[in-house]
Amino acid sequence: MKVQKKYKLLFISSIIVFSLSILGGCSVSPPKQPNDLCAIFFEKDDWYDAAQDMHDEYGVPIHVPMAMMYQESSFKAQARPPKDYILFGLIPWGRVSSAYGFSQAKTMTWDDYVKATGNSGADRDDFADAIDFMGWFISQSQRINGVSKWDAYAQYLNYHEGWGGYKRKTYQRKKWLMNVANKVKQRSMTYAGQLKRCEDDLNRNWFMKLFM
Repeated sequence: MKVQKKYKLLFISSIIVFSLSILGGCSVSPPKQPNDLCAIFFEKDDWYDAAQDMHDEYGVPIHVPMAMMYQESSFKAQARPPKDYILFGLIPWGRVSSAYGFSQAKTMTWDDYVKATGNSGADRDDFADAIDFMGWFISQSQRINGVSKWDAYAQYLNYHEGWGGYKRKTYQRKKWLMNVANKVKQRSMTYAGQLKRCEDDLNRNWFMKLFM
């Protein structure tokens, strides 16, 4: 009986390890050329479809949340903030934030998004859900703080500090953050120029898929 129990445990362990390896293999890898928006969308055409859906839903220009997403996660599906450490930096003690996924959305803000949109099946490590969340957040920043959906600099400050923090201008005490927001602005402008050059081809590819 002991031998049978031992082999049963080994079999169960093997199944678990195999399942985890399959799940790990299915994780979405970041785009190979993250500095080129056209290359990103030609490599991952379903991302372009999701970005276009976001634009149609919220009127948010695609290049703005894509530049913000690059800054937040480098397009890594399961990105997390670094761990916090205690006792002379030797013992890990959770994460410094609940941020997770493509958009690095915090749990509380993500829950607000789900409640507001009814998108109860949304996952932070799903690109389509993440960019829809960012489109929603950007549109709310315009509604609450009067920030243009095209203003990547101010939108990123809203995203980082929250709507209340932006209104209180907490970012003015964080020169490093304003520097990062400028980087996001510059990247969004680069992405906008790139998308203008390839948008017709991307739309043509999308149209052809309808008949294939």
